[in-house]
Amino acid sequence: MRNIACHAAKLRDPRFYQIAVLGLLLCYGIVVLDFGVRWQNALAILAAAQITQFLGTRAAGLGRFDPMSALITSMSLTLLLRTDVIAFAVLAAVIAIGSKFLIRIRGKHVFNPANAALVSLMLISDKAWVSSGQWGSAAIGALALACLGFLVLTRAKRSETTIAFLTTYAFLLVGRALWLDDPLTIPMHQLQNGALLIFAFFMISDPKTSPDARVGRLLYGIVVASIAYTIQFVFYEPNGPILALIMSAPLVPLIDALLQGQVYRWKQPAGNPVAQTKGVF
Repeated sequence: MRNIACHAAKLRDPRFYQIAVLGLLLCYGIVVLDFGVRWQNALAILAAAQITQFLGTRAAGLGRFDPMSALITSMSLTLLLRTDVIAFAVLAAVIAIGSKFLIRIRGKHVFNPANAALVSLMLISDKAWVSSGQWGSAAIGALALACLGFLVLTRAKRSETTIAFLTTYAFLLVGRALWLDDPLTIPMHQLQNGALLIFAFFMISDPKTSPDARVGRLLYGIVVASIAYTIQFVFYEPNGPILALIMSAPLVPLIDALLQGQVYRWKQPAGNPVAQTKGVF
């Protein structure tokens, strides 16, 4: 009975669900859509991420090596990052995992690991880019992706950030279409973007880099959506959400200081009552 209870407690960790969902998306993209993931890059990202996670764990004196977060970051990078240079794939994994250990405030890493790596590579080279449209825009595909994402969010108890982001972003897109007298099929098409949905359900919703308080998460989602819209449709720069997230990330420590909430633990989702001191892991 004790072993059964132990396994049940482990399965409450939402990272198991994230890994399963991202794995399904990756398999679907490779087998069905054939969107050109280079297996060399995938293996390089996976290996470099785990090695960096291990070295960071040892250097920080954290004791137990936990490969799951690094695996999630690896799969996110494999889904979104495109490069023909394998060294950039390795560098992406090192930047992503390294940022978790090097850039921290009050015990939380500031930047989403995959987001930090994507933006860093796009800034230093034009040989790395974000895959945006290879998932297709069919409504059924977008719906399936959204449902899988909500499965993860339900387990992680952090759906407010994603809901606020998508609602605000959709409102701005529809408002723009009405202002320009465009058909509403245009914003609907813009929302049926695989990279946008992966970003919304698996990146901005990261419980370790989003505000602790529920109100803070709602405000954060609105801010990121507003900045993303401005980048994409005012300055006409691509990858608006990706850039908006890294620009907004430094606001999270400020929001946490103003709106204190329960610090998230992977094996004890914030929706469950836990006796712990605010701001202390």
